[in-house]
Amino acid sequence: MIKTLIVDDSPLVRTILRDFFEAEGSFQIIGEAEDGNDAVNKAKQLNPDLITMDIEMPVMNGLDSIVEIRKTSACGIIVISTHDTAKMAYDATVKGAHEFFAKDIFTSEMTDEKRDALFDTIKQIVKIKNKTAVQKESNEKSAVAERKINCVVIASSTGGPMALCQLCSALPKDFSVPILLVQHNTSGFDKGFVQWLDGYSHLRVCLAESGTVPSKGNVYVAPTDKHLIINESGIAFDNGEHINNQKPSADILFKSAAELHSSSLLSVVLTGMGIDGAEGTRIVKEAGGLTIAQDEASSMIFGMPQAAIETGCVDIVLPLNEIAQKLVSLTGAQN
Repeated sequence: MIKTLIVDDSPLVRTILRDFFEAEGSFQIIGEAEDGNDAVNKAKQLNPDLITMDIEMPVMNGLDSIVEIRKTSACGIIVISTHDTAKMAYDATVKGAHEFFAKDIFTSEMTDEKRDALFDTIKQIVKIKNKTAVQKESNEKSAVAERKINCVVIASSTGGPMALCQLCSALPKDFSVPILLVQHNTSGFDKGFVQWLDGYSHLRVCLAESGTVPSKGNVYVAPTDKHLIINESGIAFDNGEHINNQKPSADILFKSAAELHSSSLLSVVLTGMGIDGAEGTRIVKEAGGLTIAQDEASSMIFGMPQAAIETGCVDIVLPLNEIAQKLVSLTGAQN
């Protein structure tokens, strides 16, 4: 059983979350806390495997509570909050939370497929210990040849916000090519995510819009529940079925970008559950593009990078803190 502490100042929300988690059968609610300070004390007393954390609470807010809990515990922490606190909730991932979910998804109207995917994600998070990345030597195929890069595409999922915050904050404002990004956004708050990431980046981070022609110095983020594609006319969307349970799908973005840019495309697969980005990596490589994957030690969840690496089509495997510099080097940007 997964020992779970629920933190929220609303008794009603605590009851809803208790019922939701207990109904799954794998979670044991061992306590509830009504503010951040209460959460810190109960985390020490109860030693939970998982904490669900609200953001706006009296006495101590969720952000400060996470910072205090992280001093003594490596347990899984997921933020469950509202649209109004989306930017703060993403800040929580930098301070030590693993994922952010919207309160309004925890209803009886959630489909079985989404419920199963949500619980799979949470169970993977619980397995994570708050590891410190061990820096290893870069793994780069000697066959990587210099070529002009015109576009970068990135895939990320669980652990992505924190990874993207580190990556984007390390890229210079004169980064010489556009970046198109698929971040699996379980919260649905894509605008909040974009605003939050833009605050950490020297580049302009924006929600992708149909018809926009990508330009250097910009990061274009796929909206929730739309497949992002790129063609000769610019950014477009595909409203087709989920691919490998994902919409937006990095595979679809990578494929469209490879068809447009071929050998001048650079793809990056970051931390996340599942296999999205693996087939896209294969397509980018077959089109002559360059491919990068985050290494296991620095990935919160190694699923997506591992799936990409196992295709045999990844040119370079790097720890997260080296990826930005490699992008700068490969695109000819000045740091």
